Amino acid sequence: MKKLARKWRNSQQNKLSLPTHGDPTLDDSRPMDTQEQEELVRSLERSHAQQSRLWRRVFAALLSCYILFLLYSIFQQASSPWELRYHAYFMEELYPWMSITADWVAVLACSFAMKGILHESMHHRRWIWYSWFTGLVLAIFWLYYMFRLPSFRWDVIWLPFGPLGGAAICLYVDHLLAESSEEVKKLRGYMYAYKAS
Repeated sequence: MKKLARKWRNSQQNKLSLPTHGDPTLDDSRPMDTQEQEELVRSLERSHAQQSRLWRRVFAALLSCYILFLLYSIFQQASSPWELRYHAYFMEELYPWMSITADWVAVLACSFAMKGILHESMHHRRWIWYSWFTGLVLAIFWLYYMFRLPSFRWDVIWLPFGPLGGAAICLYVDHLLAESSEEVKKLRGYMYAYKAS
């Protein structure tokens, strides 16, 4: 039993040992040849493209869920005004069509952000900026009426900052993805041609 335990311990220690100078599988002194570099860069480009598509779709899906909620809110306000609590707070301050219009503007702002985050054209970021400015106008509108309420309602803070925050998050995600794309492009530029002498 002791022999078996010793063998098992030795095999575990071999797995956890650091590489040695004579290990032929870990030779860092040999530069990568052009084909290896090309394969590595291509795999990084493919990986980045997949990750970019994934994250763009995730945030577009979150925005589409918010748009669906806004459409439900519009329907409820149109069919039975002031039934929803977050609209009922503004019963004394707004006409029903004003809150419906504000919700439609929020849908428009989120749609701009979705178009910007999903399209991979040269001017896609412009759509996200349109969304941000539209959200800013909407935030000013809602904050004006929120400050006119007898007491400030923190539970409806998403009304002014929902579309604006969505656009800001999309800008941030797009910036991060563009930065990582630039890093991969830099790596392609740094490729060197190693020639054996």
